[in-house]
Amino acid sequence: MKRILMAGLMLLPAAAHAEALYVSNERGNSVSVIDAASGSVTATWPVGGRPRGITLSKDGQYLYLCASLDHAVQVIERATGKVVAELPSGQDPEQFFLSRDGKTLFVANEDDAALTAIDLATRTVAFQVDVGGEPEGVAQSPDSQWVVVTSEEDDVVNWIDLKTKTMVAETPVDLRPRHVEFTGDGKQLWVAAEVGGTVQIIDTATRQVSETLHFAIPGIPEHRILPCGIRFTPDGKTAVIALGRADHVALVDVATRKVRSYVPVGKRVWHIAIGADGAHAYAANGLSDNVSVIDLAKAAVTGTIAVGAAPWGIVAAP
Repeated sequence: MKRILMAGLMLLPAAAHAEALYVSNERGNSVSVIDAASGSVTATWPVGGRPRGITLSKDGQYLYLCASLDHAVQVIERATGKVVAELPSGQDPEQFFLSRDGKTLFVANEDDAALTAIDLATRTVAFQVDVGGEPEGVAQSPDSQWVVVTSEEDDVVNWIDLKTKTMVAETPVDLRPRHVEFTGDGKQLWVAAEVGGTVQIIDTATRQVSETLHFAIPGIPEHRILPCGIRFTPDGKTAVIALGRADHVALVDVATRKVRSYVPVGKRVWHIAIGADGAHAYAANGLSDNVSVIDLAKAAVTGTIAVGAAPWGIVAAP
């Protein structure tokens, strides 16, 4: 049965546009549902063990969720909060990427050291490709030619050609790459290297690192700066980067590669969602069990929403 939990909001502006946020609580084995306009948690849904990656189906009717301890991707009906199916995803699914056409989920399986492609129409495994050790971050290129997967253990980005369904190249990056995001034009791939403390930009034409971004926050030791989630604003002008145990988010100008602002958020910020209008970002804070609401124009937190234990992933949906 759906359990309803309400949470207080501090300082959330009335102008926040109406949409829903869905937060995977890694230690809570739950998903928190947030009404962004009011800053209230409207429901908490029980899900599988150690939920992490979370995304929305193309038609908006379902959420897909990595239930890592259950070795499955769960399909959750948004209208009811019920788990209506479990997809065969391989061992220990961490993150995934919904294909550009909405027909396939590309899942990183840590224990299998593989990328698993799930056909959503048949709910079966379409193919699987071996990749480097401890795969986590996954993204598909805007032209749908490539899927890339980070290998935390081997410190590389693996390139999978979707025409041949084979891995054709590796790009060495800094230590323990966690997350990857293509720019909208597909010319760059941004890679968050957690232990390396950097975000590296790969030129997709050459598959080589062209630039490395470093971060320096007054009063924060360098070893606490652990980049993780990256999201671009809808206009493609700003990268919003979660900096882990630095308890900050960096706002980076994509054109100049310069940090515009550092925004203090909750503890151990993992992943980011950005509202459809590009005005607000939402940060899942894994050690303070809350979500920070960030006004991107002001580069300031305007609200804090309590959620379940150890929020990990977050997605915004209309």
